Amino acid sequence: MTHSQKLVRAKMSLIELADYLKSVSEACRVMGVSRQHFYDIKQAYEDGGIDALKEKSRRQPNRKNRIAPEIEEHVIALAYENPAYGQVRASNELRKRGVLISAGGVRCVWLRNGLETFKKRLTKLEEKAAAEGIVYTEAQLVALESAKVARESSPDQIETHHPGYLLSADTMYVGYLKGVGRIYQQTVIDTYSSVAFAKLYDTKVPVTAADTLNDRALPFFEEHGVTVLRILTDRGTEFCGRDDTHAYQLFLGLNEIAHTKTKAKHPQTNGICERFQQTVQNEFYKVAFRKKIYRTLDEIQADLDDYMQQYNTERTHQGKRCQGRTPMQTFVDSVHLALEKQLEVPSAEQTAA
Repeated sequence: MTHSQKLVRAKMSLIELADYLKSVSEACRVMGVSRQHFYDIKQAYEDGGIDALKEKSRRQPNRKNRIAPEIEEHVIALAYENPAYGQVRASNELRKRGVLISAGGVRCVWLRNGLETFKKRLTKLEEKAAAEGIVYTEAQLVALESAKVARESSPDQIETHHPGYLLSADTMYVGYLKGVGRIYQQTVIDTYSSVAFAKLYDTKVPVTAADTLNDRALPFFEEHGVTVLRILTDRGTEFCGRDDTHAYQLFLGLNEIAHTKTKAKHPQTNGICERFQQTVQNEFYKVAFRKKIYRTLDEIQADLDDYMQQYNTERTHQGKRCQGRTPMQTFVDSVHLALEKQLEVPSAEQTAA
């Protein structure tokens, strides 16, 4: 029942109660309204029936205050292009393109066009794609129907002082691809700058977790002269095991990276990585799987790499340290903090002397 229907029902209840009690005064006392209000309701009902009891807004919209049609077209186009964006991020992205509109203005445009929720934007995107002749698989339709947004606990409480101080790693199950099998994404993210790395595999083992660090994350930090000090993971078997036999533990030892594990049954401890994986799920996988039918793991990886490039260098981030900048901008602006800390640590020769 809508708010308007509840108001109509309350007014009808007042009229029916007065008729039942045979006393207007008693009905008004029970319902907590004045006699004049009762007679106004009764008169409106006698003149226009149920429709006359509906709440009528006295405010007339001022169409001069409505945004320009061309700006509204940009807002709608961005909603189709990136349905997972919230109103604040959409406003930031449009500002980068030279389209000035507030987050509240974006929300108003969405409301007028039935795009105010993530689910509605996904549905509209599906209708638009279907009209253009794109064929969907059953698995993709199931993914659309089950789409939901579940925000994780804020990751801002993690202790991190500069880029490379603490990386966060996790494994995400992407889905099942015919001819390939199960697909897993190994994720690594710098908790200070939010620069992220992602690589796909068809299995979840220690070697794949170590490979993502070796192939994607560590070369990036080495290129910028930043030392990785510590990494945070959950207690999954791909991350935890005996120090002398477990491939991931051996790799961390060889690279002198300290390993911190999350508290058991508390995934929010690794919330920054969990939240990033939710973003990838909403902005990349749920959109990509509706647009294209993938047949190999390499095809998905190629598109994922394009998205990661866009995420790190173009997409604005609302985190505590990014504050509207891209992760790469945040990293570049704060890399001097890491370099200063490294200079403060005495070298082995100095220690020996």
